[in-house]
Amino acid sequence: MSRLRTRPTRDDTRDKLFEAAARVFEEHGIGGASIETIAAAAGFTRGAFYSNFKSKDELIIAMLEDHVEQTSRRHLDLLTRHGNLTDFIEAMKTMDRSQHDPLGRSPLLHMEMILFVARAEKRRPELAKRLRAGRKLIADILETAAKNSGKKPAFTPAWMGAIVLAMEDGFRLHRLIDPETTPADSFLRAISDLNRAIGAGSA
Repeated sequence: MSRLRTRPTRDDTRDKLFEAAARVFEEHGIGGASIETIAAAAGFTRGAFYSNFKSKDELIIAMLEDHVEQTSRRHLDLLTRHGNLTDFIEAMKTMDRSQHDPLGRSPLLHMEMILFVARAEKRRPELAKRLRAGRKLIADILETAAKNSGKKPAFTPAWMGAIVLAMEDGFRLHRLIDPETTPADSFLRAISDLNRAIGAGSA
């Protein structure tokens, strides 16, 4: 009887390339990372890389997209179990953001990749799509939580989504620059304070 060989699926290959790229980017920087180095770190050939991505730029866009999709799934799943905004925020404090999500584990890499994409005008529309998706996710969460609480939001969900996302990026950057005065939970503490101030999460 012949032995069957198990070949990695396309999703498995992409996941391994994401993980390998994250390690290589952190070690060598995005500009100094070659496609050959990324493929080798993932245990693949250059051809395997090009069967999934046309370029390093496309890989980076895909990694950002994957991060947004994973974040959306985690948060929406959390919302099904914690419909009240106050409870939802408390649950977020213990949520594991790092599993199978290289950008969730490394705020510095996340910021570097955003800046890398933003530096080239031709790449910005793709980044803008991810930004809008992040804002919409937050807006949907706030709108659902407001409906569950029976209270009208103090601000439009879309505007609050923009505020919250900007706060998250700001605290992420501040923690990278000055971790001593910016604890890891600064963003969630700020959201809790904002929630209490506007009373959006009260049952």
